[in-house]
This record gives sequence, structure tokens and C-alpha cells, in this order.
Amino acid sequence: MKFPDDADNIRYDARGKGVIVGYAGAKQLRKRQEGTGGLGFLDANGKKTGDIVIDAHPESFQLEEAGTRLFVNVPDKNEIEVIDAVKRTVLARWPVSFQSNFPMALDETHYRLFVGCWMPPRLLVFDTATGKEVASGEIAGPTDDLFYDARRGRVYVLTSQGFLDVFQEKDLDHYERIARYPTPPHTQTGLFVPEWGKVFAAAQQQGEQSAEVRVYQAH
Repeated sequence: MKFPDDADNIRYDARGKGVIVGYAGAKQLRKRQEGTGGLGFLDANGKKTGDIVIDAHPESFQLEEAGTRLFVNVPDKNEIEVIDAVKRTVLARWPVSFQSNFPMALDETHYRLFVGCWMPPRLLVFDTATGKEVASGEIAGPTDDLFYDARRGRVYVLTSQGFLDVFQEKDLDHYERIARYPTPPHTQTGLFVPEWGKVFAAAQQQGEQSAEVRVYQAH
């Protein structure tokens, strides 16, 4: 399946048994004026079943498992767009107080959405019931990946400055940084596997530093 441009985020939709792809160039594709970003919906056979045009290129997005909403980071507009994944319509636009909101994680059970911003580097927490920002914390640098650990009530943030920041939930509106572990510079993408309690971090090749995957165990 071809998309117009920059298809760089993908999620599996367990409810619809399909795949959702974030991409750019929707205005060109659809000849519409609403926006320049899009989400494409594919069925289990790879056939496109529809798409949603959004305000600009989407970065990370998260899909509810029990509900039908999609939360989409749209950094060019400093907003989070909330999408009805079944009706495929835009439900709301939540303003983001800092710039370059790229990664995102969801605590669906407690109605909390975690967003990483680059300028300045911050972890933001939104109440998904109201769309309001309820907490904010400084992180070591720009981030492309962050993860929510439901078992421990923690958020792990990989940053380009060479640190893995760990935040502990004190209550639903308060999160405290409890650790900052060194990583190779520009180690800002990875994977968290909840069943293993492990963060896998991708380190780039930099001078004498070889490309490698580092593994961090949660305790």
C-alpha cells in the first residue's frame, strides 16, 4: 500500500483487526483543504479501508483498547487531535503548552496520556476525560520514545542527551523523577516489553561507540 509521504508511525488495531498508519501529504491525496496529515486504515489483507485527514503530519498516536478513541500528536500545530476510530471523525483538539510533541504513551485505565516535548524538554500528562494538562516534568533532552509501565506506575523516557529518565506516579496528577540512567548519546528510540519489565534502547553508532541494543531491567 502506497501513501503520499512520510509514513513513519504504525499501530495494530485489535478491535478492528487492522493496521493504522500515520502519514503526510493527505491534502495532495484527497484534494481537500482541511489539513496536510492523515491516518490510513488497512484491513488484515492490507487493503485500505479509509483514511482521516488531520491538521498536519502525525507523530506518535495511541489507540484505546476498551474505547474507540485515537490520540494523535500533531507537533506542527502544537496540539493533540482526538479521533473517533470507528466513525473516523475528529472529536477534539487539545492544545499542548510546549513545542515539538513527538512521543506518546497511554494509561487508558486511569485516563492519563503521557506526551514528550522537545522545546523545552518536558514530560506532559493529560487527563483524557477532560483534555486538560494535569502534570509536567523536566526531562534530560529531546525524546522519540517514552513508555508507561502499568504494573509499577512508571514512565520511562529515552532522551538524546544520553539519559533514560524514570518517573514514578505518586498519584494521578503527580509524577516524580526517581532515576536518571546514563545511555550513549542519541539513544532516544526503543521498546518496552511489560511482560519482561525490560526497556530495550537502540544506541546509534557514534565514533568509537558501536551500534547496539542496550537492555534495562525494571525493579
